[in-house]
Amino acid sequence: MVLKTFGWSFAVTALGLVAAVFYGGWTAFWLVAILSILEVSLSFDNAVVNAGVLKKMSEFWQKIFLTIGILIAVFGMRLVFPVVIVSITAQLGPIEAVNLAMTDHARYEELVTDAHPAIAAFGGMFLLMIFLEFIFEEREIKWLAWLERPLAKLGRIDMLSACIALIVLLITATTFAVHAHQYGGVHADKSATVLLAGVAGVVTYMIVGGLSGFFEDKLEEEEEREHEAEEEARRTGKPLAVTKLVGKAAFFMFMYLEVLDASFSFDGVIGAFAVSNDPVVIALGLGIGAMYVRSLTVYLVRQGTLDDYVYLEHGAHYAIGALAVILLITIQYEVPEVVTGLIGVALIAWSFFASVRRNRALAAGGGDGSGSEGSGGSDGSGGPGEKTEVSSGV
Repeated sequence: MVLKTFGWSFAVTALGLVAAVFYGGWTAFWLVAILSILEVSLSFDNAVVNAGVLKKMSEFWQKIFLTIGILIAVFGMRLVFPVVIVSITAQLGPIEAVNLAMTDHARYEELVTDAHPAIAAFGGMFLLMIFLEFIFEEREIKWLAWLERPLAKLGRIDMLSACIALIVLLITATTFAVHAHQYGGVHADKSATVLLAGVAGVVTYMIVGGLSGFFEDKLEEEEEREHEAEEEARRTGKPLAVTKLVGKAAFFMFMYLEVLDASFSFDGVIGAFAVSNDPVVIALGLGIGAMYVRSLTVYLVRQGTLDDYVYLEHGAHYAIGALAVILLITIQYEVPEVVTGLIGVALIAWSFFASVRRNRALAAGGGDGSGSEGSGGSDGSGGPGEKTEVSSGV
């Protein structure tokens, strides 16, 4: 199972490190290795959330996620995206931007950094919407029940997530404008850009998330109808009609995963410049890391880890919330990448051990976790007695 799932990741790691040695010697080798570890640590929560969506998709679409999806993730977000940003912000043609990236690393880094407020605003708002939609949704399994119960009640208010996200964006943009006016600097005139990029992040979530949710609901309805038709066909001997809805639903869920991955990639791409300003080294390092995130996502799905450790998804979404806040903070202030990575890892580790405690409590009580368990006390350990159902996240 491990070799089957991570085989391509191991192969890409070997090829990437060899390419790094040929490209820039042993210095490039170590930089690529460091960037790979950085990407995995920053994106582990991405893998957990992705797994919650991917487990609903067929094996065919899981393969698409690992093939076409990884090409988009590695070449699109880790290599092409920074060049596109430079091309737009510096008003250069694509060829000029590529030439700049390869010949003037310092200027290339400067231009990408200059675009950071817009990138952080877009990614921060998109991730914040994911977090808010999760915590305001009524779900039977609750990890931090003292927090999640009242928030789920508030979630009955229509459009609450979007309202809170836009209020946060207004506060962020206003604070950024005041700070820029007082202290100046390279971002002094970008408050309008931050506001526009943040609104674009919210709109993107609503479009892609809404479409994936719509087709997911349609898929569930169609599956129920197919089940009824199956029963009818068994009784009458009639052939079953083939539906194409699964492919349509899976396609929009796939698109949602790609936008989600893009939002997670923003901090990694920007943070990579703290390690190296060479676009080839960055692409190699983050590309290797992205492969492991992809493989880890599929591994979690195939092993049923999210069903066994039911608080993992909660921990990942809290990590998403933390990352969203950090991205918005980095519009004005620098936050070390190690802090971002450690917060995400700590939240997921906490949710994992809480899940282990829950499973042990169920085993001691003679339960199997499929019918009832605690909704999570203030310590996240849960307690027996409440019916639960594993939720899927966004």
